[in-house]
Amino acid sequence: MATKLFIPGPTEVAPEVLAAMSLPMMGHRSKVASELQRRISDNLRRVLLTKNEILLSTSSGTGFMEGAVRSCTAKRAAMFSVGAFGKKWYKIAKMNGVPADFFESEPGEPTTPEMVDAALSTGKYDTVCITHNETSTGIQNPFEEIAEVMKKYPDIVWCADAVSSAAGAKIETDKLGVDVLVTSTQKALALPPGMAICALSQKAYERTAKVENRGCYFDLRDIYDVIQKKDYQYTNTPCVSIMYAMDIQLQRIMQEGVENRFKRHEEMAAFVRAWADEYFGIFSNRKYLSKTLTVIKNTRGISVGDLNKELIKRGMQLGNGYGDFKEKTFRIAHMGELTMDDMRSITENIVDILGL
Repeated sequence: MATKLFIPGPTEVAPEVLAAMSLPMMGHRSKVASELQRRISDNLRRVLLTKNEILLSTSSGTGFMEGAVRSCTAKRAAMFSVGAFGKKWYKIAKMNGVPADFFESEPGEPTTPEMVDAALSTGKYDTVCITHNETSTGIQNPFEEIAEVMKKYPDIVWCADAVSSAAGAKIETDKLGVDVLVTSTQKALALPPGMAICALSQKAYERTAKVENRGCYFDLRDIYDVIQKKDYQYTNTPCVSIMYAMDIQLQRIMQEGVENRFKRHEEMAAFVRAWADEYFGIFSNRKYLSKTLTVIKNTRGISVGDLNKELIKRGMQLGNGYGDFKEKTFRIAHMGELTMDDMRSITENIVDILGL
């Protein structure tokens, strides 16, 4: 029996999208490859609400997070964290020798515009890195409010981790002024893991010229330049199979309608939150909840591991709490190809298994 995934990723992939990965190989320097990659980029711009150039990399989203930190920090970076993946921004900087400082919110609380303003007003930073959506705590940061603060600092490059929210939550990249938006294939885009995506602003591109040691594989300037020079070709061999799948999936998203997709995610999120309120509780600050995943407090002291074993027998799987929150919370993803019927199914099965 196939297991339907309600975990924070990888997510469910439509059969026709998986089938596209079995298409014959093509030369990645061919005209056909350029057409494929240009079509993918054009559709990604529609999903990410941007006119900026789209970069692709055969890696997880962490690859382009590393590329953002190394390519855009000429002086010092401010790293904001609301959970495990915000900490990753800081880890990337430290392990690459990039000067950075770390600003952490309490578990379940957002990065506030006041926190960002206080840090940037010091004049110490030329780059700021913020998580849009955090799957360990179920927080979606208030980017609209943070964007108002960022207007005061037009020379600072804003990098955003939208790995677990892009294509599920509405992110108006250009309107917000995000300079480097990073996501990847295996979350709300509902594709297999293996490719990272980056929307790169002209301001961020110009900053890269001031950074000498940008690395090699994830050098955002080099990738951008090759795309322009070679008509949507890449510095390194891309995963053509995932590109085939991405092309089909983006066409499916266009057919659903981008706004309809955002609305579906909001409806699923509202349903799961209402259910959690009835039977358990919500972990994080209710004003800043994720559109793609809900972190639920284990107020009944159940064994989340045992619950998951029973769910797997029924063909579905949820996520245990992350790190220190394991068994203290559990997570139900509502992203990608999942539907309201799926939300009803998993919640009804949890109630049945636990005898609630």
